[in-house]
Amino acid sequence: MTLVLTYADISGLSLADANLWRTLSFFATDFEVGQYLSVSALIAFLVASGTAIMRSTAGAGVLAVLGLAGLWPIALNGHAGGSLNHDIAVNSQAIHLFGISVWVGGLVVLVASSRVLQDDLSAVVRRYSNIALWCFVAVALSGLVGSWLRLGSWSSLASGYGAILAAKILALVLLGGAGVLHRRRYIAQLQQDRDGAFGRLAAGEIIVMAVAMGLGVALGRIAPPLAAPEGELTVSESLLHFALPGPLDWPGWITAWRVDTLWAPIAVVAVGWYIAAAVKLRRRGDSWSLGRTTAWVFGWLLFTWATSGAPGVYGKALFSMHMVQHMTIATAVPTFLVLGAPVTLLLRSTPARKDGSYGPREWTLRVIHSPYVAIVGYPIVAAGMFIVSLAAFYYGGMFEWSMRSHTAHQLMVAHFLIAGYLFASSVVGVDPGQFRPPYPMRMVLIMVVFAYHAFFSVSLMASTTILAGTWFGLVNPPWAASLADDQYLGASMGWALGDYPLGIMAGALIWQWVRADHAEQRRFDRKAARDGDAELADYNAYLRSIAEHRSRERGPDSATSTPGYGAPSRRL
Repeated sequence: MTLVLTYADISGLSLADANLWRTLSFFATDFEVGQYLSVSALIAFLVASGTAIMRSTAGAGVLAVLGLAGLWPIALNGHAGGSLNHDIAVNSQAIHLFGISVWVGGLVVLVASSRVLQDDLSAVVRRYSNIALWCFVAVALSGLVGSWLRLGSWSSLASGYGAILAAKILALVLLGGAGVLHRRRYIAQLQQDRDGAFGRLAAGEIIVMAVAMGLGVALGRIAPPLAAPEGELTVSESLLHFALPGPLDWPGWITAWRVDTLWAPIAVVAVGWYIAAAVKLRRRGDSWSLGRTTAWVFGWLLFTWATSGAPGVYGKALFSMHMVQHMTIATAVPTFLVLGAPVTLLLRSTPARKDGSYGPREWTLRVIHSPYVAIVGYPIVAAGMFIVSLAAFYYGGMFEWSMRSHTAHQLMVAHFLIAGYLFASSVVGVDPGQFRPPYPMRMVLIMVVFAYHAFFSVSLMASTTILAGTWFGLVNPPWAASLADDQYLGASMGWALGDYPLGIMAGALIWQWVRADHAEQRRFDRKAARDGDAELADYNAYLRSIAEHRSRERGPDSATSTPGYGAPSRRL
């Protein structure tokens, strides 16, 4: 329906006009706006069809993720798709839509099913309240970023756009106040809520949400005060959607920052959750390794630097910086994240639910023990996926696509982060779920990936073909080296930056190997102390029986002439 109404609005044709329906397919396939709306409509159709036939909890989870993915094409439209700061605006808009959809949709379903839930309503509302709080924070922060990109200054609040925005902010404040009232008063007394006060307040929230969403639609149809930048954009600025800060010097490796509004919040939440979970364990008297906490935090700091620091700023203009970003995300970051053992921490810090419902612990166990994870996480498959995807990405035409498309770039980041994590987890991970071969085989896998990565880097250094040459020819800054020299530098840096994490991985594997051997030896020693070294006594008795048997076969004097069989032996 959104696709049809949008086309009717753009074309000026009424719904009763036959030309509208004849040309709708042309709009849906040949115009960027139509393509985005078509993809979103297709995903919505799949989700709606799936909910009609799906009966499993796991299937419902898959449909929920698919439904959120259908919001991404919508985020690419509207004012978020402008020229400057396109990526920041799209990321913020996507988070905004994710938060609103879960928040509003969850409340509508909660009110509609309140009579069906009956005795379970209190527990469901309490869990929804926690989710709604996270959604409120996500909507507020993403809305703040998006609003500032469109306003540009405080004086713009006096415009018509600013007035509607102020009304939307007021609606958000009212919703936040209603949420506080829910948490402090009604949730605890839900079982005794005979007069339906909770339902009335929730219905009022839905009305305010509808008003806020209507204001959001109005904002999408009004040109913001910062609709057009001052002056003409250069070719580089129109393609990159921002202006490069200048030549990259050594201080710039630390000082050059442009926040990725999709991945930076994820990193903050991941670090915050991990520290809170570790503190929770310590407060109840359990221990958690400081080294694992350090590895997890450092891994996300590296990831944030790769996506928002110098590699993120210069990665689309310089091939060399792209390789720094890629190898950091694909090899270094996963190594440290795996050493943090996040799944083990989650399982230890999160209580299991007793009512048969799915919480964070149950969903995690369902995912790590799923057949899909068992296949892609199998060591040989994980290593093969890491190797094949590296060659396919650079030599299969996807590299330039990731430079030109914001969506493809984010998919690239997600894919190589996950592929690297699966491989690292299959080699040095301690979390449950994945099959891990004996230590010698794991070392062989590291050596194979190490050798392939060196071969890939050398082949790239020796190549005379410029990867994504058309793209870099347009965005390459005047102060940069030639495309061939920059590609050679990038291949060299990629070789180094890809191999040192593999070295760390090999060192961690050797350390685990040694510790496992020591633990096994201590286990044998404890067993010997418990049973009086019965295993050694049985072994020596076995040797004596062999010696006596051979003595009887060779004669009465053979025992003294056969070394090694006459006396008890002790294993080292």
